[in-house]
Amino acid sequence: MTQWYQLQQLDSKFLEQVHQLYDDSFPMEIRQYLAQWLENQDWEHAANNVSFATVLFHDLLSQLDDQFSRFLIENNFLLQHNIRKSKRNLQDHFQEDPIQMAMTIFNCLKEERKILTSAQLSDQMQVGNVQNTVMLDKQKELDQKVRSVKNNVVEVEQDIKTLEDVQDEYDFKCKTLQNRENEPNGVAQDEYKKEQLLLQKMFLTLDLKRKEVVAKIINLLNISEHTQSALINEELVEWKHRQQIACIGGPPNACLDQLQNWFTIVAESLQQVRQQLKKLEELEQKFTYDPDPITKNKQVLQDRTCNLFKQLIQSSFVVERQPCMPTHPQRPLVLKTGVQFTVKLRLLVKLQELNYNLKVKVLFDKDVNEKNTVKGFRKFNILGTNTKVMNMEESTNGSLAAEFRHLQLKEQKNTGSRTNEGPLIVTEELHSLSFETQLCQPGLVVDLETTSLPIVVISNVSQLPSGWASILWYNMLTTEPKNLSFFLNPPCARWSQLSEVLSWQFSSVTKRGLHADQLSMLGEKLLGPTGGGSLDGLIPWTRFCKENINDKNFPFWLWIEGILELIKKHLLCLWNDGCIMGFISKERERALLKDQRPGTFLLRFSESSREGAITFTWVEGSQNEPQFHSVEPYTKKELSAVTFPDIIRNYKVMAAENIPENPLSYLYPNIPKDNAFGKYYSRPKETSEPMDLDGPKGNGYIKTELISVSEVHPSRLQTTENLLPMSPEDFDEVSRMMCSAYPT
Repeated sequence: MTQWYQLQQLDSKFLEQVHQLYDDSFPMEIRQYLAQWLENQDWEHAANNVSFATVLFHDLLSQLDDQFSRFLIENNFLLQHNIRKSKRNLQDHFQEDPIQMAMTIFNCLKEERKILTSAQLSDQMQVGNVQNTVMLDKQKELDQKVRSVKNNVVEVEQDIKTLEDVQDEYDFKCKTLQNRENEPNGVAQDEYKKEQLLLQKMFLTLDLKRKEVVAKIINLLNISEHTQSALINEELVEWKHRQQIACIGGPPNACLDQLQNWFTIVAESLQQVRQQLKKLEELEQKFTYDPDPITKNKQVLQDRTCNLFKQLIQSSFVVERQPCMPTHPQRPLVLKTGVQFTVKLRLLVKLQELNYNLKVKVLFDKDVNEKNTVKGFRKFNILGTNTKVMNMEESTNGSLAAEFRHLQLKEQKNTGSRTNEGPLIVTEELHSLSFETQLCQPGLVVDLETTSLPIVVISNVSQLPSGWASILWYNMLTTEPKNLSFFLNPPCARWSQLSEVLSWQFSSVTKRGLHADQLSMLGEKLLGPTGGGSLDGLIPWTRFCKENINDKNFPFWLWIEGILELIKKHLLCLWNDGCIMGFISKERERALLKDQRPGTFLLRFSESSREGAITFTWVEGSQNEPQFHSVEPYTKKELSAVTFPDIIRNYKVMAAENIPENPLSYLYPNIPKDNAFGKYYSRPKETSEPMDLDGPKGNGYIKTELISVSEVHPSRLQTTENLLPMSPEDFDEVSRMMCSAYPT
């Protein structure tokens, strides 16, 4: 069963998240047509290898040609057109940059897997989950309120038609009686009184009906106000907070479709009320009296309806996808000068008359006081097309949206003497993007404005880790959308908050977050041995990101960032499989290994390497106490030459004049080494002799491989029986391996 098929079986709220992954650069049609083929390719490898990416790009075009031929046979003109358009878009976007295509597809597939996992967890937690039940009940309650607004509008519409019929009948009777009075014969006195009594009764009915309609409209507006207050002040606020959490690696945000549906129904209802009030005004112009309930209430009702509609539509203008560089999809809100970024706006009030009628303009740091109050605060210009018309055609789900795809930032250069000395460093300086448009309808003009979450602007990619730390800290600790002075006095974080966010940094780029033991070790590094287990322990911003940790010359966050990069590029499969214990103190490491059989080892990250490094420690039997040995940590330099599973497979320990042996037998607690890592070895363990010259092509070269060898002093060996002289054959073998590992 393909991943794509599994996705299509999910609920609509998860399907909406899938919709948001695809746009014109890589449309969903291609994902649909080539589902199996796309999932069978190694896009991660292609994203790091331009030659392989180019091959896959041309393979993809060939697959589209094959699909076009099938549509040609089926004589399906529309699908032929769509696939030709998709192919042209791919060529326009990726012909010169196939690696970008590979990254795009790799990220889409990875995000799909996250959505599937999230859906599975949702299913598992649904039964007996009180929180889900409460949320479901809340949604049902809100759904009923919205339906009540809609039903009340329909009821008022019927009442106005009835009122119009009553008024028309009354008007007809009045004119008929008046005409009969002017006739020569006139009307008999008794009959005239009867007609007058009938007219008076009809007038009372008319007056009662007008009062009833006005009362129902007042009640309808009360229900509308209460409903849209819940939408704006509760549901929308919660969605924005979930968006913040999703931006920093948390669970994917719930889709906007349900909110859009509610907003749109209430907006349509208010538009209908405006038309109903106009109809009442027409009836008033035809016939009025004192005291007329329409005359008395119409202005108040018109003003109130307009204000409710304005408030609803202004609140419905939201940033659906926060600013993000396509090159770093996992790190939104950090933008580099000169690099394109994207951002998507959406109007939750989806009215057909608004399609192509709202022109959105983007501005940088609009009305930001910090430009004048914070010394050294940088200023930027926006490059690229900074206006876009909202429409329903560009979004795959038909929402009323505008997506800016080609914006860039350029720093304004100060004239004269320039100083960068200020209270904030570059990566603590927060900025914002504002978006504004105007809705114009007969008798109604509404200004709409919304802002992005605060962004960090960097000028060098080396600033990205620190910039991302600022984004994490801000969105973890505040929901204020525009507190750009936040880092002038940043609050402390509780360990209960920070530990969850740290785990998200791993789960958002891999299949595995951090478990309690790993987090405990990290807590000790930040809070000390005594405070590491306290969820209420407070961690200052400087301790997290600026101060050197313990006796090292780098801060905590940069150490974590280096490990994340190491996992993503070299250890992803091992991390996902749970082979790497990773974060464990040396004391805890020895406590775990001391009771294990000789040759048991575990994998942990080095605490002394800023760029990220991994090592393994194994236990060795002894007559007295067990001995523990750790290898010098491997960094990206070594892991780029030899994969970590191959290092573990081929690792040798060699004492002076002794045959090298691999001391690694069991991955903690008792998994045979080859069972744990065998599927990741670069080739089967049983291979031809390295000196065998009869290869497949017979090119005459001796096959070589890099292996890791540690030299151990004889005194560290268990017994002296192993200190036998080498045979000439063994010496030649060791010499060959050493030459291979350290070529001249």
